Parts: sequence; structure tokens; C-alpha cells
Amino acid sequence: MYGNAGDLSMVKLPGGAQDPALEHAHAGCSAREPQNFTPPSSLYVQPIPTFSARVMETVKFPDGRSIPKVGLGTWKAGPGEMMEAVKAALEAGYRHFDSAYCYGNQKALGEALEECLKTMKIERKDIFVTAKVWCTYLRPDEVRKACEMELADLRLSYLDLYLIHWPISLKPGDDMWPKSEDGTLIVDKTPLVDTWKAMERLVDDGLVKSIGLSNFNRRQIDEIFENSRIKPVNLQVEIHANFPNTKLVDYAHSKGLTVTAYSPLGSPAASPGRTNPLTEPWVTEIAKKYGKTPAQVLLRWLVQRNIIVVPKSVTPSRIAENINIFDFALTPEEMKTISTSGINERQFKLLCFKVHPEYPFNDEF
Repeated sequence: MYGNAGDLSMVKLPGGAQDPALEHAHAGCSAREPQNFTPPSSLYVQPIPTFSARVMETVKFPDGRSIPKVGLGTWKAGPGEMMEAVKAALEAGYRHFDSAYCYGNQKALGEALEECLKTMKIERKDIFVTAKVWCTYLRPDEVRKACEMELADLRLSYLDLYLIHWPISLKPGDDMWPKSEDGTLIVDKTPLVDTWKAMERLVDDGLVKSIGLSNFNRRQIDEIFENSRIKPVNLQVEIHANFPNTKLVDYAHSKGLTVTAYSPLGSPAASPGRTNPLTEPWVTEIAKKYGKTPAQVLLRWLVQRNIIVVPKSVTPSRIAENINIFDFALTPEEMKTISTSGINERQFKLLCFKVHPEYPFNDEF
């Protein structure tokens, strides 16, 4: 039914959410003005694609491998919920699962994947699993240890994509949030380039297929590109209708990076009273026109920008809903409306990280 692990370009669907804030994980030191960079105008004028309702679109990495455009986000999925969520996702056509050490549920995800792949007769090479190395494991001698722990929890022999979760190194140890007596985080000063070289060795040793970045800004991306033997293939950052993150997305694409949006529906439950795109007329009217839900419209807006999405849900009906976005397309005018009608404000600032010189949100983008 599927190709090899490097070719997921035609994943067949059988037919066919929102999440609270990740205040501690989802979601440097001096601002630097952008130099000679003009975001491309293609964001609003991409041609309306041809499509089939039963075909999952993919994005190709610079290294030749492909990633499905829709994945299942797993943050806050409890052990008792994971099995049903993974089963529902696989039945709906998902083959992409997004995880992280700091979510605290990789063991449950690993158990669910192992059981479901066996009972549903799906091969490992036909799914795509992303994981992320946490801030307390960014020293070069800790990176492999972190990867091996995640592989053990996920019951896998390799990861399809491994990301540096944040460009913020913290004091190594078992405590994910090491703090001093005054309550501030205890930072580490490991250079990002040193961490990246350790990531490259994971590829050399076959533990991961591809490597990338999360929550990095333009300056930090450039630093990795200028000092890498194996280039990053993916950047995962916050993107939704309330924060289109256009400059960073366009810059990443200009570097050949694929881009993944976390919290693609804006995580409205995280900030009661904040503008909720799911209920705004500039989304609901478009949804009504196409006979789709507001969530489907917001996800379609992202994938039509060539952005991968990982909406989180443990509800089977919403899981199926979130992947059923390939049988319609938004017009250039509708794309522009969604891109310009929100409040254009980052949801996940993680201000506790501001004590670190590599805090990524001091820069413009």
C-alpha cells in the first residue's frame, strides 16, 4: 500500500481540536535587523491545486525523504487515551506521529504504535515518527543518551525525524526544569553548533533518518546552516491564524527547510478571552461555503502554504476530521483573509527562557 520509508508520497485514505497551551515546551539574546530579505508574494497567489479526497499530500525533505502533511500531535494525550487515539488515527489514514520527550507520554505512544501496527498489519517503514531532544540533553555527550531513551520508550529502532526542541540549553539532569533558589531556570551554555554536530552523528549511526530544528529564529537557523555537515530538513514552530509567522516561514522555505506548524488551530483553550479563529466570521463563513468545519479551513490554509500540521486530538471524530482537508482548496483571496485577520501575536512566549542568551523571540523573526 505504501512505498519505502523515504517515499510516502501517495498515502491512501479510507475516506473521510483543538489543544490547550503547551506552556512548558511548545510551543538569541540580541535583536538583529533582517538584511536584504523580502518575503515572497507567493503566499497569497499559489494556484488552486488539483486533488483527490483520498490522497494524502506530502512534503519532500532536502535529503529526498518525504513527510505526510498531516500528523497526529500527541501532547497531553494520557496513557489511557493514547491507544484509542493512535488506532483512530491509523484507521483514518494518518501515518505521521509527532512526539517529544517532554510530553511525558512516549511510552504510551510506543505501546500503542507497536500494538496497532501489529494488529493492523502496517509495517514500520510506512509510518513517520518525529521526536525532540529536550533542553537538558543538549550537551554533545547527552544527545545520544536522550535519543536512545526516546527510542526505547517508543519501541523503535530509528526515528524518522529528530528535532532540537528549543535552542535553550539547561542544566543536565533528571529535572526537566532545573531551578535555582530564586526560582529562575539554571541555564547551560552549550553552543548550538556543538549540539548539532552530535545530532549529525545520530544520522551517521542510523539512529535517526533526518534531523531538524524547533523554535529557532533566523539567526540561529543561519548559524546551524553555516556550521553543518548534514543540513536540517525541518523547522517546527508556532503557526496559526492568530500568528501566521509569515517572515520566518518564508525565510525557512527560502533555505530549503520544510516547515511544521504546532498548535495549528491556535490553542484557544490556553488563553480564555483571546480571539479564537475557530469562532471568527472570517473563518466560519469560509467553512460554511465549503461545507467544512472551521478547524478544517484553518488546517487547509496551512497545508496550502506548504506547511505540515500536527493537530492534537484524542477524539476519533476530530482525528478523522482533521485529516479530511484534501478535497477542497481556498482561493487566493481566502488565503489572504485568514493570513491578515487575526491578532498576529505569538501564543507561546515561554518567558521563563528569557534568562538564556539564546532566547529565540528577542529577534524580529
